[in-house]
Formats: sequence, structure tokens, C-alpha cells
Amino acid sequence: MLRFFTAGESHGKGIFAYLEGVPANFEIDFDFINSELARRQRGYGRGGRMKIERDKVEFLSGVRLGKTLGSPILMAVWNRDYKNWEEIMKPEKGELPKEKVVSRPRPGHADLPGVLKYGFDDVRNVLERSSARETAGRVAAGALCKDILRRLGIEIGSFVLSIGSVKVPREMIEGKELKELFKLAEESEVRIPVKDKEVEERFKEEIDWARKKGESLGGTFLVFATGIPVGLGSHTQWDKRLDGRIAQGIMSIQAIKGVEIGLGFKGAELPGSKVHDEIFYNSEKGFYRLTNRAGGIEGGITNGEPIIVKAAMKPIPTLYRPLRSVDIRTKEPFEASVERSDVCAVPAAAVVGEAMVAITLLGALLERYPADDFKRLRELFP
Repeated sequence: MLRFFTAGESHGKGIFAYLEGVPANFEIDFDFINSELARRQRGYGRGGRMKIERDKVEFLSGVRLGKTLGSPILMAVWNRDYKNWEEIMKPEKGELPKEKVVSRPRPGHADLPGVLKYGFDDVRNVLERSSARETAGRVAAGALCKDILRRLGIEIGSFVLSIGSVKVPREMIEGKELKELFKLAEESEVRIPVKDKEVEERFKEEIDWARKKGESLGGTFLVFATGIPVGLGSHTQWDKRLDGRIAQGIMSIQAIKGVEIGLGFKGAELPGSKVHDEIFYNSEKGFYRLTNRAGGIEGGITNGEPIIVKAAMKPIPTLYRPLRSVDIRTKEPFEASVERSDVCAVPAAAVVGEAMVAITLLGALLERYPADDFKRLRELFP
């Protein structure tokens, strides 16, 4: 069984990822993992923190001489900014000056619910962990999982579909191969899957407008996985259904408010004949489908078609035009403070989405093809 956790605070010493259940004797591509971390930091509309951090992974356990040992893997992404926050974030006992205590919760964040839940009088105890900086750990762990999956012929990618009110024209992507769209997205600052300067400029203008207004923007993105064998996941129990597991992984990403598999909500508007994928057979292909409206999963089980996941991200709640809130100590109203913030992080969220899909898929794959040794896994994998 693959187990995954993260630890660490936004301005603490680092962000850490723990993976247990990774097969032994897998030769890690360190450059690939660091390139995935770099992808998370890119994108038009990112904030000042991305100029400070240059994320790189360090393996603290579970790896020797470049290969996995089969034991728990601990990965660290160190925070360069910690040196500027050490007095506030150090683990050792100390007194915090009153002016450094954060008592003003920001709307849309975990600030107030977290303070009320855990009985804190300092909002920083919540905001440091709830910060999207935590996703550096997800991407580090997800990159290792992607590295394993791609050696088995499974490719995972993503691209942006919309930011704010601007959408990628449907006719520009319909009928195109997913890998081709992914390649185009990787060449775009806003990670849209089209090679059209006019369309890209409309996206940038939307972000520039939001920046000038002190606003933030959300959007939608698509994550896909190809080369998936039939039979990952199960219909036999609610928590074994792969679409449910993927949805949980994506929904757990900060600011994600909606997840679709395949047609998703569109399928609720159409008659059944336009929603379900007809089944065909020939001796070369075996069972196959001409459409993939199910998004590669039927009854919680992969059907051999590419997995298609779409997600909706809300605008980041930290605004440079502050929203109203109430001080937790004085109960007086105020306008919410601003921590460093992105105007738009949808392109980065798509990369985090890839990581969560990779972790989920590798877990399901190891359940179907259990192997303690990567060589054995390759033998078992169809």
C-alpha cells in the first residue's frame, strides 16, 4: 500500500513529503523531480515568493546511491526564506513580540476556522500550514510517482482551460491529441494548450486587469493520464472507486472547489445516448470505445481509455484590495491584511493536480500489481 503525507510550514525550515510503499531498486531521475518543482513555480500572475524560492528536492531517507530501498522515503524542499522568519518560526521556546502576533483572520482562508478549532490566539499557527506552499511537498512526491509511472508507459499532463472570464476556444482543442495539447501548454506562460498569441494575450490582459484592481482570479484546468491499463480501482466498496479517490486528491488542493471526471456536469444536461461510451471489439484491439465521455473510469474502475479530470479553482482569497473581517482579540472590524500573494495560480495548480493524480494512480497500480521490487513490477505490468 502506498502512503503519502506532507509536513512543514510556509515560512518554516522546509516542506517535507513522506512516501511509504515505493518499490525498491527504482533508479530516480533527480533532474526530472527538480524540473517538476520548477514547473510549479512558473506561470503568469505568480507572486513575490516565487522570486525568493528556487525549489530543489533533497532525499533524507529511503534512497541510496540513486535507487529506492523499499523503505520509507522522506523528501525535503528547504525554504530559503526561513532565514528571514527564524525568530518568528523557530521551534525552540521563546517570547514573541505582541506586534508579531497575527490576530486578524483573512476571509476565505483557514484562518478563523483553524483558530476556533485548535484554540489558538495567533492566526499564524494556522496560516503557515494551510498555505499553498505545502504543495511543494505534493509536487516532490508526485514527481517521484510520475517518474515511476512514465517508466511503465503511463504519461500524466495538464493544461489550463480558463482563467477568470477568459476561456480557451473549444474549437482550438477539440480532436487534438492530449499529449500534443500538453506540449503546447508547456510553451505558454499561462499554460493554455494553443499556439495563438492573440488568445494568450487575452489571458494575460485578464490577469493584468486583476492585478491593477487589487483582485485575484481563479479558473479551470484539465489533468490527463494515458497508457492506463484496465482494472485499476474497484466497484466493490466506496473507498476503492478510483474516480472517488482521484476526486479527493484533487479536491484536497488549496482553493479547488469543483472536480469533474470525463463529461462531468455536462453529462447532467444530456440524454444517456450522448453520455455513455459504446463498446466495440476486434481481435487486434480487444474491447475498445470510439468516445471517452466517461473519462477513462466506469464503475470506479479504469477501462483502458485516458483518464480525464477537470478542476475548478476559486480566486485566491488574499487580495491587495482587502476584504472586511474582525480581530479575534478586540472583536473590532478591520480590513484584512495581505501576506505575499499571487494574482492567479491556476497554471501552478494544474501542476499540483498532476502530482495528486500520479500519487493516486501509483497507489491503485501497486494494489493491482503488488511488487516490492521495481524489476518485479515491470514484469507484472501488462
